[in-house]
Amino acid sequence: MSTGDRWRNAWTLALCLLLAGLASFASHAQSTERTIRLGVLFSGSTGQWAYLDAALLTGLRDQGYVEGRNLVVVRRYWEFQTAARLKSSAAELAALKLDAIVTTCNMTTRAAMDATGSTPIVMAVVSDPVGRGLVKSLARPGGNVTGRSAQLADLEPKQLQLLRAVVPDGARIAVLLNSRNPVHESQWREMAAAARALNMNPVRVEVRGFAGLDAALDSLAKSDVRGLMILSDDALTIEGRDRIIAAAARLRLPSVSGFPAYAEDGGLMAYGEDTAEGFRRSAAYVVKVANGANPAELPIEQPTRFELVINLKTAAALGITIPRELLARADRTIE
Repeated sequence: MSTGDRWRNAWTLALCLLLAGLASFASHAQSTERTIRLGVLFSGSTGQWAYLDAALLTGLRDQGYVEGRNLVVVRRYWEFQTAARLKSSAAELAALKLDAIVTTCNMTTRAAMDATGSTPIVMAVVSDPVGRGLVKSLARPGGNVTGRSAQLADLEPKQLQLLRAVVPDGARIAVLLNSRNPVHESQWREMAAAARALNMNPVRVEVRGFAGLDAALDSLAKSDVRGLMILSDDALTIEGRDRIIAAAARLRLPSVSGFPAYAEDGGLMAYGEDTAEGFRRSAAYVVKVANGANPAELPIEQPTRFELVINLKTAAALGITIPRELLARADRTIE
């Protein structure tokens, strides 16, 4: 082959690669030209869920969709009001004929399912959707629901071990649970047995919905407990984390939660999935179903990375020394 032929072949190959790249770019641009109409059914209030809303928008931006340009987001906040309020909020979203509805817990997912059997529903962070009857299986969800499954309850034995490292032998520990969450009853039994095996005495502290949170926290002062564990799988612990953190500080109680944001905001320790990351990753599901993918056939994603976050500033305020081996395991420390 002559030098001229080699140059011509090289230029031809380069031109083909350039045209392929331009075609790919044009295809991506075309795919994001259409506007996605998205509904989000939040469990709590605007202030407490703002960081998760921002994470979802970041994920959508990564997918090429920006609110105000080619993305319309309709938000509804349940704010832990009445069941009728949740039902009506879900019905409002269903009536808008949206491309997808994002849900934030078991209860909002169930409300959305009751409101529509056609609009795709994307779970952002929902624990045990198979066990709760929301989907048929993780591999093939069936129906109009897909998204991400949290593993909050599976991590609670490890959270209990973290608390054991900073409380005395035989200590009474409060286990904060939402009596309106059907998952928490089975979790309480498992946690109570695990706590006793670790030489801790569990004390059941019930929250009867969000309105009862303050009364439940006030009761801790009379229960002679030396630590606090917050059961996960409940949106209430996101919405009420400021109150829980304040009560733990006031009563000088070491505490642990399943949401990293709990330690970031002033709680002592947290071990679990980064909830904001879960919301960000759910954006990929939104784009897929909005562009025609069948949610019944989209496998549900499970988290693979969990964080141990320890707030050393809080430890110092409580007069607690975190064991060196526990610090070595921490993914993040806050000082």
